[in-house]
Parts: sequence; structure tokens; C-alpha cells
Amino acid sequence: MPKSIRYTRHAETVLTERDLVKAWVERTVNEPEWRVSDPRGDSAERRFRAIPERQGRVLRVICVETATEIRIISVFLDRRARRPA
Repeated sequence: MPKSIRYTRHAETVLTERDLVKAWVERTVNEPEWRVSDPRGDSAERRFRAIPERQGRVLRVICVETATEIRIISVFLDRRARRPA
């Protein structure tokens, strides 16, 4: 069974401001093309996926996953994101 996804107030705000779609976020979280730990060393993770609906630009989703849910902290189209070699 998939984990529930919960959006922080910040994530909800930036989705609207940046004209992003929750389905893209959920696709990125559940099926990332790649992921990296947040360099700040906390439990957050960055998950990335190209979004065909936005001309292949890469969506970065910062999230924290627990045993029961995935909390979305922030989301944006990342111009500098490059898939690791």
C-alpha cells in the first residue's frame, strides 16, 4: 500500500505560485529518476524527475519519508539539476 503524501503549508503555497501540479510531485516522489540526501544532513531527501508537460524540465521535490507517510517540504523546477553519472 502506498504511503500517504502530506504537503506542508510552504509546499502548498509554492505549488500555486509556480503553477505546478500535485500529480507531477507525486510521480516524482514515488518514481524518481534519481535521488540524493539533503546536504544539510537532516532526514530530508531530494528527488528528481523530468516533467514532459514542462518541456522536460527537472522537478526537484524535497521530502521527508517516515514509516507511514511522505511529507513534501518544497518543490520547484530546478534549472541546474543534472543526473549523476
